[in-house]
Amino acid sequence: MIAHSFIDEAPETGPAVSALKAGKPVETAAAGPWRLMWAKIVRNKVAVVAGIIILMLYLIGLFAEFLAPALPDTSRPQFTNAPPQELRLFATQPDGSQQFLLHVTGYTMSVDQASLRRSYVIDESQVVPIGLFVKGAPYKMWGLFPADVHLIGPLKTSDTMYLLGTDKLGRDLLSRLIHGTRISMSIGLIGVSISLLLGVVLGSISGFYGGWVDMIIQRVIEVISSMPTIPLWLGLAAAIPLTWSPLTVYFVITLIVSLFGWTGLAREVRGRFFALRSEDFVTAARLDGSSERRLIFRHILPSLTSHILAVVTLALPTMIVAETALSFLGIGLKAPVVSWGVLLQDAQNVRTIANASWLLIWPAGAVVLTVLAYNFLGDGMRDAADPYES
Repeated sequence: MIAHSFIDEAPETGPAVSALKAGKPVETAAAGPWRLMWAKIVRNKVAVVAGIIILMLYLIGLFAEFLAPALPDTSRPQFTNAPPQELRLFATQPDGSQQFLLHVTGYTMSVDQASLRRSYVIDESQVVPIGLFVKGAPYKMWGLFPADVHLIGPLKTSDTMYLLGTDKLGRDLLSRLIHGTRISMSIGLIGVSISLLLGVVLGSISGFYGGWVDMIIQRVIEVISSMPTIPLWLGLAAAIPLTWSPLTVYFVITLIVSLFGWTGLAREVRGRFFALRSEDFVTAARLDGSSERRLIFRHILPSLTSHILAVVTLALPTMIVAETALSFLGIGLKAPVVSWGVLLQDAQNVRTIANASWLLIWPAGAVVLTVLAYNFLGDGMRDAADPYES
């Protein structure tokens, strides 16, 4: 009777009651950990913005040939260390009226005969019309498909547009920065993938078996962690033959960076395995006849996926900074390969920084923006890795 009275008094509203009246099935399954993790990340606005920035950077790297106004190696010596040009929306007509016209203004260059120093002055009378989806220098998209359309550029191929200025050889810094995004972002992704494979596999084996296997793996981790990274990178990078192709050097540098980035992840996975290998679900799977490989990769490791994903997100900026540091020191990637570290090599000269500060500001700004975005996203994913915590 008591139960019956409660049923009679229950309000006939809500999604479940509406579904029953409509003859539809009612979903009774609770939200899974991935759904809870996603909901927690979405509530973190900083992490969402950081994720959007990272996604945009990867899209820029993916479509670098199309987005770059010019080829990265195209040089015009007459515009050495030219300052950035301002992109303007309205042009002044002869009668004094304003007309909408996407354009930049040209340069007037003079040379000091005493110091042979070039100086540039914006010439308002030189109007360079700018358009979208314009034809420019031909290229091969991803090295496969020939094309000549660029997202933005001067309407006349003979005109110049340097929105971020030029370097010491008169090459467009914006185009080189866009192409450098592909190398710097991909080298971090590939390096973390190698570190992820080493860290997860060795950490899982170490934490699952323990004993002498754990002792050997941990001693190897301690030896690698105790090595000074910068001198070791210097020695390994100096051993790369000069006759190797830029692509080979790219993969070797990626391998060098990744070989020293897996130890932290391996220790975290080991600690988690130590905590989970005696849990009831592992014992039940073992009694059910599951093999050791199935216990590791089918039962224990999936429960660590969200945590591993958060750790990997925090490890990505370390890889990018490592490549940038090696290339900046001249022992990493070298020309004609373009990366953010290679671009920063031009900022090693104090005189260059004083006269052409944009050569330091834009590549360094790209590195700082990427590292901050990855850190904010990694913090958000780390907080959401345990979605059952409030």
